[in-house]
Amino acid sequence: MNLPLVDLAAAGPTPARRRVLARRVRLLVAATITYNVVEAVVAITAGSIASSTALIGFGLDSVIEVSSAAAVAWQFAGRDPEAREKVALRIIAVSFFALAAYVTVESVRALVGGAQAEHSSIGLVLAALSLAIMPVLSYAQRRAGRELGSRSAVADSKQTLLCTYLSAVLLVGLGLNSLFGWSWADPVAALVIAAVAVKEGREAWRGDACCTVAAPLADTGAGGDGCGCQPGCSCCAGTGRGPAAGAGRGAREGG
Repeated sequence: MNLPLVDLAAAGPTPARRRVLARRVRLLVAATITYNVVEAVVAITAGSIASSTALIGFGLDSVIEVSSAAAVAWQFAGRDPEAREKVALRIIAVSFFALAAYVTVESVRALVGGAQAEHSSIGLVLAALSLAIMPVLSYAQRRAGRELGSRSAVADSKQTLLCTYLSAVLLVGLGLNSLFGWSWADPVAALVIAAVAVKEGREAWRGDACCTVAAPLADTGAGGDGCGCQPGCSCCAGTGRGPAAGAGRGAREGG
């Protein structure tokens, strides 16, 4: 007797589970906003005192992270978060581009003008703290956002993860300047920050949601695949979720 196969994975989160995930995203966003407000004030103040473009850029990135998190908070405050998602993504993208433009201009001015950044103990401590805290917040929000199928929540988690990378870049730049007096390391570190911001801004503007869309939202009939990836997206290649992986499983089962 042959019984029809039921794809349990396609059901996605239950309404109760979606409410739990949405509440979790709101809490994580609140935590991110709180931390980044403190981080922004400390970084911009310390950067101004030390004439550090990288430290000021790091502080401004914190301001942009606040706007990004606020956009996600606004989205999930409504009854239909999906309807507000595109606007939230646009806000996140524009925030990235604004950061990149400012940091690039200030970094070039520092390099051309020969401005020298001073040692900043506060900046070093702040970078180290962010390097430890931000990955945890990013992972938790990205995991909840993917299960919920929210592009904006995942995009905001990438903004938070960017802070981790920027913390490492900032730590290296400030460290080289403090240890060896390499003043050029500070604006160069800031330019790396700007380059990463442009990349993330482009992805947010396009609504890049590789493997973030829950199964009920995935359009498998329009060139996408079962995990929600769009044509040309290779994000599922190593996860065993894409079409190639499905074909491999079929071959093994058939053999």
